[in-house]
Amino acid sequence: MKRKTFKLGLCATLLAVASGAAVAQEMRIGLQEDPDVLDPHRARTYVGRIVFTSLCDKLVDVNEKLQFVPQLAESWSWNDDNTQLTFKLRSDAVFHDGTKFDAAAAKANIERALSLQDSMRKSELASVESVDAPDAQTLVLKLKKPDATLLASLSDRAGMMLSPKTFTDDTAAVGRNPVCSGPYKFVQRVQNDRIVLDKFDQYYNAKDYAFKRVTFLPIPDSTVRLSNLRAGGLDILERMNPSDAQQVKSDASLQFANVSGLGYQQFYFNLANGKRAETNPFKDARVRRAFELSLDRNVINEVVGGGIFDPANQPFPPASPYHSDKFPIPARDVAKAKALLKEAGKEQVKAELAFGNNTTTSAIAEMVQAMAAEAGFQLSLRPTEYAALLSEAQSGNFELLMRGWSGRVDPDGNIHQFVTCKGALNDGRYCNPEIDKLLNEARTVPDEAKRKAIYDQAQSILQNETQSVYIYYQPWPFVLAKKVQGFKPYPDGMIRLKGVTFAQ
Repeated sequence: MKRKTFKLGLCATLLAVASGAAVAQEMRIGLQEDPDVLDPHRARTYVGRIVFTSLCDKLVDVNEKLQFVPQLAESWSWNDDNTQLTFKLRSDAVFHDGTKFDAAAAKANIERALSLQDSMRKSELASVESVDAPDAQTLVLKLKKPDATLLASLSDRAGMMLSPKTFTDDTAAVGRNPVCSGPYKFVQRVQNDRIVLDKFDQYYNAKDYAFKRVTFLPIPDSTVRLSNLRAGGLDILERMNPSDAQQVKSDASLQFANVSGLGYQQFYFNLANGKRAETNPFKDARVRRAFELSLDRNVINEVVGGGIFDPANQPFPPASPYHSDKFPIPARDVAKAKALLKEAGKEQVKAELAFGNNTTTSAIAEMVQAMAAEAGFQLSLRPTEYAALLSEAQSGNFELLMRGWSGRVDPDGNIHQFVTCKGALNDGRYCNPEIDKLLNEARTVPDEAKRKAIYDQAQSILQNETQSVYIYYQPWPFVLAKKVQGFKPYPDGMIRLKGVTFAQ
């Protein structure tokens, strides 16, 4: 599999170099995986969000301090009881098909995100009761109850705007040719090879975007990705292999730009999703706890993470005000893990670990396989292309899954949809009505201290049941060619090209 990945990487390099020769001022970005569907209402990958950042404007965005700032909406306000959110929209935005962005278009997008059968945004917008467009520049969201998370959701895919002209009975057509209103428009996609965007000259801030073309190249092998950058086939890469940090820092031809992120990497169990759940040994909470106790997060950080994979034991990173010191990271305890397996009536546990096929996760999977073996786990490894892995997770084709989450500004985005009974990303089908009650309540409480107390209650239950195992908080280590100027890494891990140029 490594040989195949290397060949794909070389092909990507040749394509990037050839493309760069043909188009002046082309930005080439190396991605760790190939994105899933390019439809923000149906998509769920981190790398897809990177592409959308250049392709699809949102109602609001966040700045480097994670404060909400205008994008398609110039301003917003709440009514007195926080049940109505009113946006004043900009009047100079145009979709890539030439149609005008206005309140009617925004209304059509929100309603599509709420009603589309396979929408991944339903739970994020669940509080919205109705959407009104009283005039071309006014959008009004009326809520069933106060929702402290809504603005954060609208600063991500739930707030991305597509041309309503593309909304037909052929739902998949949107993802094949997405028509948004961002600084770059869709040109071409070759699966597992490249995504090409060209500058949209009618964009309201077009002067702030230097590149005529942006090409995204999925290259799962981090060594090949870095080699491409050094050879000139890439200009920026995301998620450098942490073990390369020191050599990158000492390379005068490269720039290292790292920022602590909002997301995490975790192990996730299939508890009730399809036939594989029925015989899954991890249905027993004692087995799940034993697996966690077989792991040493500090060793994973030191050996694979190069010291930048801060160990995790909850969905909220230390930078979040919702991070709790009530849940310390458990130390590795092989003897206790064995005792728990014995209590569960098992001497050995055979299970399959599925994970995204890239250099870093492969190294972690192999290390975890060895660690867990000492406690009595026999894990077979199933590396899978990441978009395919998410599809299989959704259908229940897994027992134990390692997956990452890029993180959200609001804490709800890091927990609700993963653990509530009908959460859109609850692929393991964990279900506890008390968790639903607590997390739904947290969505309605604007006071930070009161809201944190509710999250602490929920975490106590989730930690006791070992609903999942968090491994580390996701850093965003970017590497840039020396000629790249003006790039800022953001905690949400997005690549924003506004103001980025090449040195002359």
